[in-house]
Amino acid sequence: MTTPTTTSAAGTALRHFLADDDLTSAEQREVLELALALKADRHSRQPLAGPRAVAVIFDKPTLRTQVSFATGIAELGGFPLVVDGNLARIGVRESVADTARVLGRQVAAIVWRTFAQSALEEMAAQAGVPVVNALTDDYHPCQILADLLTIAEHTGGLARSGPALAGRTLAFVGDGANNMGNSYLLGGALAGLDVRIGAPEGYQPHPDVVARAEAIAAETGGSVAVMTEAAYAVAGADVVATDTWVSMGQEEQAAEREAPFLPYRLDSRLLAHAAPDAVVLHCLPAYRGKEITAEVIDGPASVVWDEAENRLHAQKALLTWLLDRAGETG
Repeated sequence: MTTPTTTSAAGTALRHFLADDDLTSAEQREVLELALALKADRHSRQPLAGPRAVAVIFDKPTLRTQVSFATGIAELGGFPLVVDGNLARIGVRESVADTARVLGRQVAAIVWRTFAQSALEEMAAQAGVPVVNALTDDYHPCQILADLLTIAEHTGGLARSGPALAGRTLAFVGDGANNMGNSYLLGGALAGLDVRIGAPEGYQPHPDVVARAEAIAAETGGSVAVMTEAAYAVAGADVVATDTWVSMGQEEQAAEREAPFLPYRLDSRLLAHAAPDAVVLHCLPAYRGKEITAEVIDGPASVVWDEAENRLHAQKALLTWLLDRAGETG
């Protein structure tokens, strides 16, 4: 992907977070370390003191994203300006570029949960403030930061040096072509994980994303594998993750997806192939009896509630890190 290069009002090169690999492996580690520190002391950083506003725009349904960003921005000393995308209709009533120029004159950062990755990139090119991807059809990088933080907490912490989670294996089973599949590949490779995607034919990651992840893994010491057999993907894994079979905007495909995805349901039989102390992730909302069974998501291996909480800490760390790089914190 092409991340725009722009400058802040202070003349400092801006950093955005539009996809997982907008951070280097070392930078990802910095964000995760900061997230752990902010979780231990929630009000230790106040980069938005004033308070300064952050625009948080939702074109798609939300619960965890809205609550975690609104709470996190307030804890950073700021003010979350939540914008209803159905009313703003960015790109319809007003161009993305004009909207970006207006918002960038008034807020410290922009968080956008929307459909097209290209619209997010256009926002970043014109805003003059850091722009954060709160989910697009292509990537869900904030969720992956929270997942990596959760993995660190439950599988031995951050590595002492180098990639944050080197030596551990993550298996994702389900729709490998969705935004979670893409972000697990890129974010997991940056963290030094051995990432396996188990997905049916026709629902596997785009080759371009796999190639980007393979290039990252070659530098971090991780690995990337895409396969069709769910049990092979899960075999010996330290972390097993899944997601809904029907992402937002795909509701009309729900019936046709049932049969191909049924062998990828995360139940106790499939989880038995993982490491004995493996943990289970799900970004939520979960559909018990579909992609995951109740006995697994409510069972002892599940860490999904820690994962949900960690959206707050990971996103606070990310915003602080981006504002630091923009020269907007002391």
